[in-house]
Amino acid sequence: MNPAITVTQKQLCDLLLNVALVRPVFIWGQPGIGKSALVQEFATQVGLPCVSLLGSQLAPEDLIGVPQILDGTSRFCPPRMIARNEPYCLFLDELNACSHEVQKAFYSLIHERRIAEYTLPEGSVVIGAGNRAQDSAIVKPMSSALLNRMVHVHLTVSHRDWLEWAQYSTIHPWVIEYIQNRPDHLWHAPPKHEEPFSSPRSWHMLSDALKEYGERLNDQTLEVLAFGCLTPHHAGQFKAFVKQVRSKYRLTAILKGEASWPARPEDRDILYFLAQSFRTHLLKELPAQQAAITGHHRDLAFRAKALLKDLAAISLEIAQMVVSKQDGEESLPAWFMVEIVRDLPRIVEKKERDVAKR
Repeated sequence: MNPAITVTQKQLCDLLLNVALVRPVFIWGQPGIGKSALVQEFATQVGLPCVSLLGSQLAPEDLIGVPQILDGTSRFCPPRMIARNEPYCLFLDELNACSHEVQKAFYSLIHERRIAEYTLPEGSVVIGAGNRAQDSAIVKPMSSALLNRMVHVHLTVSHRDWLEWAQYSTIHPWVIEYIQNRPDHLWHAPPKHEEPFSSPRSWHMLSDALKEYGERLNDQTLEVLAFGCLTPHHAGQFKAFVKQVRSKYRLTAILKGEASWPARPEDRDILYFLAQSFRTHLLKELPAQQAAITGHHRDLAFRAKALLKDLAAISLEIAQMVVSKQDGEESLPAWFMVEIVRDLPRIVEKKERDVAKR
């Protein structure tokens, strides 16, 4: 399913508090972006225990139970984890990974909050969640009858919401600072082949491993952990970031003029990471429209041009990478690029030749 309208983590929490109490909600989203954790958090907020059922591992009898003979007639007895006396939040995770037979077993549970002769206690909540086919997840088409029984929302990754959560969830400081520098690396589309990929969940896993090692972490182990959790490109960048943290080079110091770009050949990975972070900083800080420029923006643009000139003296290719549009990224503001072309033509010269060849 392709999302038309998306919600962030904060927006989803507010929506669940207002909608899930009266109607079943189905949360669509990419793998690893925190759907399950948000449902658990919602249940805690409303004071309900949360019972999770994993759709991909269910058979119809896991829901409707098995028949028993009572007073000469048969009745189905739902499993104890569902048939509760007090209200609770029933979370149907990976609902769209169920077989069609299991999906049919959910019809009355979702729409009428009933299984055979058992009815969920008043005040109970039903929430479903699932991945999308385009994310290389195991999914099955949901029948129109099942789709039409729920309110559908599409969750998207918000680095701001995640960073706010990470601050009070004791995520490792390196992970927090890295995502602050490279918010675009919080999530990466799952690859078409078997390979780790970056997601809020995988960054959390990396954080836990880093905290477990503590001061015993060496460069080789860091590499194993990063490449075991993240998209390979992100893993390489994270490794360079940690090396930069452990050295004297910091982007904030370079921007203030308190430090210079690392020029040694053995520090080329640090230089590349700093340059990528420099580009991200410019995209975040410089306004798209020239009419919105303030004195702060003018000072940053002036400093940026000086830094680009210094960077080009070390590596023209990396300096060109800063001003070139990357796949899936925004372009630097047009007014700033005009100044670069005017004041630093050598940096954009190769880029213009490449465009002319196409």
